Amino acid sequence: MVELKSNTALDAMHAAGQVVGRALTAVRQAARVGVSLLELDAVARRVLDEAGATSPFLGYRPSFAPTPFPAVVCASVNDAIVHGIPDRYRLRDGDLVSIDCGAELDGWVGDSAISFTVGRPRPADAHLIETAERALAAGIEAAVVGNRIGDIAHAVGSVCRAAGYGIPDGFGGHGIGRHMHEDPGVPNEGRPGRGLPLRHGMVLAIEPMLTAGGEDGYYAAPDGWTLRTTDGSRAAHVEHTVAITDEGPRILTARH
Repeated sequence: MVELKSNTALDAMHAAGQVVGRALTAVRQAARVGVSLLELDAVARRVLDEAGATSPFLGYRPSFAPTPFPAVVCASVNDAIVHGIPDRYRLRDGDLVSIDCGAELDGWVGDSAISFTVGRPRPADAHLIETAERALAAGIEAAVVGNRIGDIAHAVGSVCRAAGYGIPDGFGGHGIGRHMHEDPGVPNEGRPGRGLPLRHGMVLAIEPMLTAGGEDGYYAAPDGWTLRTTDGSRAAHVEHTVAITDEGPRILTARH
């Protein structure tokens, strides 16, 4: 069931989203060569703690997971697409890093992700990340009253495919509100004019995931969480929580 949020609820979700935005900004600033993924997770934890927020990631255990998730961010490096567990790995020059973070504040959840490179970027990585951000922007632009879920999916997928990138099968965005994952699902590829109509008060996490090698497959790492590209190519993941409103899309996790 899709819950339509009131304007008051959207403001509350914006407050949670701003915590996420501050956490991601702080992590990005702390990400340097030699810094460990566990240290980046600690940075995000401090931001959440200072805001009085909790993490919807920490302890989360969906049906596929062998263990509860042990961190407040997902940290996916190079060929890791999503769901990477922060560990003692220390960032190296040229690494491509994707950080996904959520925050729950006063019963409402925000969810967002960024991708960036550490040290000297490879031109191919810069193009991959730039394409992911364009795909996200296209999806947000399509998130308007009167459109359908398929219009968002088509907008995201068209940008990714035009650049020759892969889109991991079966993964995409989702509804969000009092819980991190709610109805409806938001695919990263689809046909325009299909799917659920978009209405004022719907809130969606739109999250393109791109693989540089052009393959749509992936495999699960031994930790049971991390998804990696089948060909070892690099991946990028970006995301915003977006409200559908009569005035147009409202990005609830904007970073300043």
